[in-house]
Amino acid sequence: MNGKFITLEGGEGCGKSTQIKLLADSLILKHIETITTKEPGGTPDGAVLRQMLVTGDKDKFDAITECLLYFADRRIHLQNLVWPALKQGKWVISDRYADSTKAYQYFGYNKRIDLSVLDGLYQIVAGDFKPDLTLILDIAPEEGMRRSFSKAQGMETKELRFESRDMEFHQNLRKGFLEIAKQEPQRCMVIDATGDVETVHTRIMRAIEQKFGV
Repeated sequence: MNGKFITLEGGEGCGKSTQIKLLADSLILKHIETITTKEPGGTPDGAVLRQMLVTGDKDKFDAITECLLYFADRRIHLQNLVWPALKQGKWVISDRYADSTKAYQYFGYNKRIDLSVLDGLYQIVAGDFKPDLTLILDIAPEEGMRRSFSKAQGMETKELRFESRDMEFHQNLRKGFLEIAKQEPQRCMVIDATGDVETVHTRIMRAIEQKFGV
């Protein structure tokens, strides 16, 4: 595949959506054909799964059901959008990918699903495919929650199923993302997500230049 697959990860309210748009705009200015997407919900079929996963009662699914829904969305996403775009030479930037599943389902829930299960499901769905670069936006959970609830006030559909969990969950989530970055330093870069939007964008562009030379 000739394109690049870049994923942005992090806890709730870390600013991924804003930074993805800025990153895509900057790459386009460099004459790199770029598309943005997200998990869950990056395809029309995935949007149906997203509605199920991010809205409603926090306990409506058990851990296994929730996990399988995420992997179903991922398979659809890869087959219908990500892999075709990469084959066309496009750069694909995704708001969340498999690291979120590991961080939420294993670290956030205090090891509710064994890592061997998550790794096995990933192998079935994606094989050896991995992002070319994962940017983990790091911010204190308290600040992330404040941002997230503020953003939700203007949304018609309140996607607050995970925000409604206690602070321990979000603290574990942050630790999980940082542990993932520690385990795969060649793929992952931790970005300080504190400060204003332009400052964070500058940090991201520095990481892109370091990784890809653009």
